[in-house]
Amino acid sequence: QVQLVESGGGLVQAGGSLRLSCTASGNTFSINGIGWFRQPPGKLRELVAAISSRGTTKYVESVKGRFTITRDTAKNTVYLQMNSLKPEDTAVYYCNAGSFSSLSDSYYPSPNYWGQGTQVTVSS
Repeated sequence: QVQLVESGGGLVQAGGSLRLSCTASGNTFSINGIGWFRQPPGKLRELVAAISSRGTTKYVESVKGRFTITRDTAKNTVYLQMNSLKPEDTAVYYCNAGSFSSLSDSYYPSPNYWGQGTQVTVSS
């Protein structure tokens, strides 16, 4: 079992920055990758960024150059630094412990390991 706890959401003006944290506990050695997802109101949840256990990263096109995913292995924590935020970034952000294939550059979320979500609101 893996438990994930997110933090760092909030209200920010357009152009501002936030840093989200996702801390894992439990059977963390089984984690191959961590993904950050977001779900805007009335829309489907989408992958925003992911990082593998080896540090390989991937981003959705809309956040490239603005968001950076990093990890602190000693703290079992993955961060999502979000800069130049836009109103369309408003969503509940979730982290997921899943599987990252560097070969196919694909992230496969686990249906069982989600955090509780943290709200990010960007005002115009």
